[in-house]
Amino acid sequence: MRLNGIEARRRRRFRVTTRSKHTKWIAPNHLNRCFKTAELNRVWVGDVTFVATRGGWLYLAVLLDLYSRKVIGWSMSDQNDKQLVLNALTMALSHRKPKSAVLHHTDRGSVYASDEYRKQLMNSSLISSMSRKGDCYDNAVAESFFSTLKIELIHGKRYFSRDHARSDIFEYIEMFYNRQRIHQSLDYRTPDEFEQMALSPLKSVH
Repeated sequence: MRLNGIEARRRRRFRVTTRSKHTKWIAPNHLNRCFKTAELNRVWVGDVTFVATRGGWLYLAVLLDLYSRKVIGWSMSDQNDKQLVLNALTMALSHRKPKSAVLHHTDRGSVYASDEYRKQLMNSSLISSMSRKGDCYDNAVAESFFSTLKIELIHGKRYFSRDHARSDIFEYIEMFYNRQRIHQSLDYRTPDEFEQMALSPLKSVH
């Protein structure tokens, strides 16, 4: 291997982001793996992942609209805490301004079960739903987004700082994923295109 310039790829360190062993309130699994919805702002799904940089871990929280798979809220921080997910939720609420109740589905992580997060959900008419313990398939759409992000953007890259990773992830989400990346599940349209199709009949009425 040395003579031919071949190096073994080292496995990246595993980092647990879901702290489900807590005594806080847990919401029922209202979503129950029903990953299709007929309208915008009916179901939002969220999760947290991490990215390794030479400056330390960078945590990424996202919220996606299940209808279009669009990332409607996101936040990055060097801390995996309740403020990380609250910032992503605040962005989603600011962008979408839902007029009726929205089902909000995540895993059982302690950040999503915090009193502050639950209060924000209730104040915003969001109905909390949580995956069963240790079952990633219950939140498959959010997990799939992170898998796509890591395959298409992060795999094989070495980030020298958190700022370097932040810039790269921001551009991927806002410039590529939402606006340019087509999805088979969306009839080979981008999330933005799929949402525009859904909204166009409403615009024509007015």
